[in-house]
Amino acid sequence: MTLLHGDRPADLRAAAQRLAEGGLVAFATETVYGLGARADSDSAVAAIFAAKGRPADHPLIVHVCDLAQAAVFTTALPAAARRLAQAFWPGPLTLILPRAAGQAEAASGGQSSIGLRCPAHPAAQALLREAAALGVAGVAAPSANRFGHVSPTCAAHVQQEFGPALWVLDGGACALGIESSIVDLSRGMPVLLRPGVLSRPEIEAVLGEPLQAPDATSPRAPGTLASHYAPAARLRLWPSDRLVAALHAPDMLPAGLAVYSRRAAGDTPGLRWQCMPDDPAAVAHELFAVLRQFDAEGRAEIWVEQTPAGPAWEGVADRLRRAASA
Repeated sequence: MTLLHGDRPADLRAAAQRLAEGGLVAFATETVYGLGARADSDSAVAAIFAAKGRPADHPLIVHVCDLAQAAVFTTALPAAARRLAQAFWPGPLTLILPRAAGQAEAASGGQSSIGLRCPAHPAAQALLREAAALGVAGVAAPSANRFGHVSPTCAAHVQQEFGPALWVLDGGACALGIESSIVDLSRGMPVLLRPGVLSRPEIEAVLGEPLQAPDATSPRAPGTLASHYAPAARLRLWPSDRLVAALHAPDMLPAGLAVYSRRAAGDTPGLRWQCMPDDPAAVAHELFAVLRQFDAEGRAEIWVEQTPAGPAWEGVADRLRRAASA
């Protein structure tokens, strides 16, 4: 791959120029690596869908420098959106807002709403500002992986997905490790469409009202299909007590098994065990890397202990549930 470095001004300029010319550039954010194209070019955005094998009606998130750039893409910035942006931007929060006519139609998946996020990673911020100086209003970027696969959290993961042809702006390992929380503000009430590291109570404290649950009228949003984030190996989720019981029947364990759990899995020959941390932020940080490592080892099946209940675990639990639905 054409590997650029996010701390080198010349590399940032080259990546921004490629975006300005309608090309694709993968880049680091604090959540996962994104596969970016200029959001104001439907043909450039179409290349994202083609590269990922992603359905064209499954919307993307547009990454912006700040709230002023976000205003280009929306007809309304309600007070709730301004409060959330002031509290959490730059950061791992995507806001769904009414889309301005003629803006980012392909990136929106043809919807009347648009997802907007201001990332916190310094390389992403620098790239967005360099691109803005070249006339790029925002960068549409889903995760830099094939559609439905495990999201990438380092440049090597992107290379595994797309090979050497793709330009990648390397910003090191992603600090957070799972995608942003998505809050829909396009319909007059706040709805949490996708949980992330930023928790429900934190968002509600700024909003001053509860987040509602998605319903049949909610806009489509990235990463919310029933099956997503899936490794090549079959992933099964287990309640803690049932997992322990299953691991105590070694003759019944499948070949090529890997286990990701807070409890030790024993010393059964051929069994690969990875300790799951007790801290939800630590699990989020390493989750996708752990799943990718199991795939790299050729594991046939992955058993994962269900996470504890509670809002701090909601983002991780969401990713595991969808990964197990594949």
